[in-house]
Amino acid sequence: MVLKERQDGVLVLTLNRPEKLNAITGELLDALYAALKEGEEDREVRALLLTGAGRAFSAGQDLTEFGDRKPDYEAHLRRYNRVVEALSGLEKPLVVAVNGVAAGAGMSLALWGDLRLAAVGASFTTAFVRIGLVPDSGLSFLLPRLVGLAKAQELLLLSPRLSAEEALALGLVHRVVPAEKLMEEALSLAKELAQGPTRAYALTKKLLLETYRLSLTEALALEAVLQGQAGQTQDHEEGVRAFREKRPPRFQGR
Repeated sequence: MVLKERQDGVLVLTLNRPEKLNAITGELLDALYAALKEGEEDREVRALLLTGAGRAFSAGQDLTEFGDRKPDYEAHLRRYNRVVEALSGLEKPLVVAVNGVAAGAGMSLALWGDLRLAAVGASFTTAFVRIGLVPDSGLSFLLPRLVGLAKAQELLLLSPRLSAEEALALGLVHRVVPAEKLMEEALSLAKELAQGPTRAYALTKKLLLETYRLSLTEALALEAVLQGQAGQTQDHEEGVRAFREKRPPRFQGR
């Protein structure tokens, strides 16, 4: 369900149901959650890369999983929610390479990447209203923060299909690259991050999420606390030493 490969400090995770456009099932969610926790806990992993096999990133929830029974969505979403919490709480940078369609919950998962690349020909659609549902997997939280409330309402209520270039213009992705170059560029970016100050990345990610709910005074206080923590790391010491010695830093992620 989820392929795993390690390269130079990067854990590459690939959603692997290409015959079903990587449509999401409970089994896939469990496998993805386990892989994310493995990457989080392995000290040799300093960045993660998430993509899909075949011609899609993910077409969203596999509705055939439920058969003829009426889904208990509230219970089912607990499996999604722990994956979203694992993605949002990752203390290592996450690159997402969107290789094809990202729809519904597939779009939600893609947007949790810290840096998001899309192939020419990839597409995005929220999709939920097309089957009479509300956004889930954190999309109601994340989308307005990325594109603003008015545009989020448009994307959620009308569910247009966005090209990779349109997604780039809205800030949903950071870069659009030729399909044949997608994994090369995404992996290069992930490897670059894997050589960086891992703890500073984690604290920066925490700061950005937390400040959405804080006043300026509270945000300044949190900056001071987290800067104090960053200032105690070996990577900070190395960064200062490299600055004084006029050489590139050699961060160890500690």
